[in-house]
Amino acid sequence: MSRIAVAMTPQRAADVCGPDARRLIETRYEATWAGDRLSADDVAALAADCDVLLTSWGTPHLDASIWTDGRGPKVVAHAAGSVKKLLDREVLDQDVAVFSAAGRIAWSVGEYCLAAMLTLARRLPRFDAAVRGGGWKQTGFRGGELAGRPVGILGASSTARALITLLRPFGCDVVVYDPYLGEERAAALGVRTAGLEETLRCPFVSLHVPDLPETRGLVSRALIERMPDHTIVVNSSRGPAVDQTALLEHVLAGRLLAALDVFDPEPPVLDAAVLGCPDLLLSPHIAGDTVDGHLALAGYVLADVADWLDKGARGPSFVDPAAWPTAA
Repeated sequence: MSRIAVAMTPQRAADVCGPDARRLIETRYEATWAGDRLSADDVAALAADCDVLLTSWGTPHLDASIWTDGRGPKVVAHAAGSVKKLLDREVLDQDVAVFSAAGRIAWSVGEYCLAAMLTLARRLPRFDAAVRGGGWKQTGFRGGELAGRPVGILGASSTARALITLLRPFGCDVVVYDPYLGEERAAALGVRTAGLEETLRCPFVSLHVPDLPETRGLVSRALIERMPDHTIVVNSSRGPAVDQTALLEHVLAGRLLAALDVFDPEPPVLDAAVLGCPDLLLSPHIAGDTVDGHLALAGYVLADVADWLDKGARGPSFVDPAAWPTAA
């Protein structure tokens, strides 16, 4: 029987290990569960005596020395998102298979983006404020629809692909800007590719880019100024990708609408005008954070780990070393 070490506190395990994952752990593996104390030394000790290391948020960085002289687990399964803070790229060269639940979190993010688009398109915050203020039908404004409209997506990441799937019933013309997305892959996704400026001319724009030097300031003030009136901008990726000051200026002026789940910096410092703006949805970096989504994370990666151990199959949560430079 393979050995698995669950390198997360009991509180985190309760958050990311649903009943199905726990049954899989207890029936398939000889399991060791970490306690409340979880230092780097504790994790190193757990890793030294297991075949599979299950990690999540709060797991200390895995030092490459864990794998010295052929020691250490052959599989790291991360029941969370990016693994870039968990381990160094060189670990993937040590015949170690790494899995990440980023793809499952992506679905939660996709739902957030869809909800934000619909909420702002229908002007629900404005209608809510009108009713709370004693108003009724004669509000002086009217909502719009998402169905059949062009949607511009920046970055063809896993969160973008989740949103593209969710948009299919709406019959949207989905336009994607991503220098790494080829025409064949775009066709398979049911989208078309375009340049950055054309993508930003869509009435709905959603950002799905990692935080890399080339993505910082991607949506500049000049590009924001050329976006059509009433464009709805959703940013659930990284705050530095957008000129936040310019975007907020145009939202406050009534020209654009925006849903911001990420900021630059975090947490943001926002003035009263921004906080009271009805054309702005604000959330504290929680697009991927849902009860259902978190409970599914361990099961998501462990299902692929089982396929890897049994058949050598690379499931959707497998971290491809070749994709490391552009991964979130």
